[in-house]
Amino acid sequence: MAELLVNCLDQHVQKSPESVALIWERDEPGTEVRITYRELLETTCRLANTLKRHGIRRGDRVAIYMPVSPLAVAAMLACARIGAVHTVVFAGFSAESLAGRINDAKCKVVITLNQGLRGGRVVELKKIVDEAVKHCPTIQHVLVAHRTDNKVHMGHRDIPLEQEMAKEDPVCAPESMGSEDMLFLLYTSGSTGTPKGLVHTQAGYLLYAALTHRLVFDYRPGDVFGCVADIGWITGHSYVVYGPLCNGATSVLFESTPVYPDAGRYWETVQRLKISQFYGAPTAVRLLLKYGDSWVKKYDRSSLRTLGSVGEPINFEAWEWLHKVVGDSRCTLVDTWWQTETGGICIAPRPSEEGAEILPGMAMRPFFGIVPVLMDEKGKVMEGNNVSGALCLSQAWPGMARTIYGDHQRFMEAYFKPYPGHYFTGDGAYRTEGGYYQITGRMDDVINISGHRLGTAEIEDAMASHPAVPETAVIGYPHDIKGEGSEASSKNSVWKSHAEAPEEDNHGQSSGSGGHHHPGGPQCHHGNPECLPEVQRQASCLSVMGSGQDPVPTPLTILPECSTQMWSFPAVSEAVLSQSITHTAPV
Repeated sequence: MAELLVNCLDQHVQKSPESVALIWERDEPGTEVRITYRELLETTCRLANTLKRHGIRRGDRVAIYMPVSPLAVAAMLACARIGAVHTVVFAGFSAESLAGRINDAKCKVVITLNQGLRGGRVVELKKIVDEAVKHCPTIQHVLVAHRTDNKVHMGHRDIPLEQEMAKEDPVCAPESMGSEDMLFLLYTSGSTGTPKGLVHTQAGYLLYAALTHRLVFDYRPGDVFGCVADIGWITGHSYVVYGPLCNGATSVLFESTPVYPDAGRYWETVQRLKISQFYGAPTAVRLLLKYGDSWVKKYDRSSLRTLGSVGEPINFEAWEWLHKVVGDSRCTLVDTWWQTETGGICIAPRPSEEGAEILPGMAMRPFFGIVPVLMDEKGKVMEGNNVSGALCLSQAWPGMARTIYGDHQRFMEAYFKPYPGHYFTGDGAYRTEGGYYQITGRMDDVINISGHRLGTAEIEDAMASHPAVPETAVIGYPHDIKGEGSEASSKNSVWKSHAEAPEEDNHGQSSGSGGHHHPGGPQCHHGNPECLPEVQRQASCLSVMGSGQDPVPTPLTILPECSTQMWSFPAVSEAVLSQSITHTAPV
């Protein structure tokens, strides 16, 4: 295979070195920074040479704990250039979550910032890394760049990144890689408590990311592509970094939040940067919808040609508002379905015949090479239309993950054992009378909050780590902004009243196991200790009850003594959620 970085950087530098590769939309509006392809290549090479000088070789794993920024993109590309494997960890995860991913991947180096800025607030990234690496025996160096002028503690493993890069040559020959060599690891939630390190490889992933970027969004040379994802998620990998750069696009790096300094931030950015395609999450749309139309209409959005939705099903009201108010009923709106595992978009309204219909809130059409099938409860393919079932894919495609790092058996059991001969997505879907696909939601113990998959077992593990919570069960419930929220039922024989619930203490414990800043209002229950095993055995029925739907017939026995008291825990069950709409940009 030709070197991946030649496709993302070198070819464009040869043709048009001063074309803008990245526009860094920093936290404060109006302070954007433009980076050309030449500048990005030079920065990437300096960082690659720095990594090599500090012992990183082909196949070594490097953790990147940084918010979206040109240097974070260069860090990803620098790893790829020398054949190292990057694993980007969302810069909102706790020290414990970061350490778990570092240890699973056996990373040698962490690249981070002294501090981050998000929504006018400072995030102490270096302090989190310091705490994490205390428990990471494989870490040899921590490379620290500066986002602010504030000094941070620098220990014996810490290296000032900018100073080291200044010493290096701006030229670094790309490593020749095989098409199936690892490009990156990215961790995602599963139905068990341990996140899965999914392996994406060189050739197939890049091809698929670039092709879907160009065709789903109708990308054309000269467009400014505005995906507001963080690079800690697969959307940021595929549609902020690799897809746009392979196509020679100008990609926007959005550091702030949808409501900072006000609810017009997205649309002011669209006007100022003349964004052509805007790609974000329904969570943010539902939030901004509540602020009214005036914040949108205040700004010129005539540059927009395509709008995109990602991460979770979009409800009809949000779809209509995005199409009619934001897009003035003239922009193509693509509701995209895909996963970390798929590497890129699998089902979307485009590409299609020119002028083909787009139905609200529906992903609709499989992308080239994607063959979806619906399975019934007996594991048989459902023929015809107007049917619902388990969504599977019946043949391989270039962008699919190849394995779970260090645990191929888990990969096979999770994705291929449920329906032999097919990839099981974990989602349910409905095929309409017209043959289009509509995603109906998760079928396993994974909930989708703010567009991010979160295993209920992760929340249960975080809560159970507190000495006052011996056992717990978690389900999802509908949330009018985030799509889903989480609800926990806890076995406890000590807490007798709302006043005795260890609210602040439990919050801190759970935060340590998972997330960073997580305002929210999940519900937590406590009651008769004998009822919890029944709750856990019947989690699927609980989920139906939590959704407000009529429960499906099931041999469930609800004991009278299982009635519960209830209180609100700020951010207990969402403590392992990596992102909140109030302080991060959505995927």
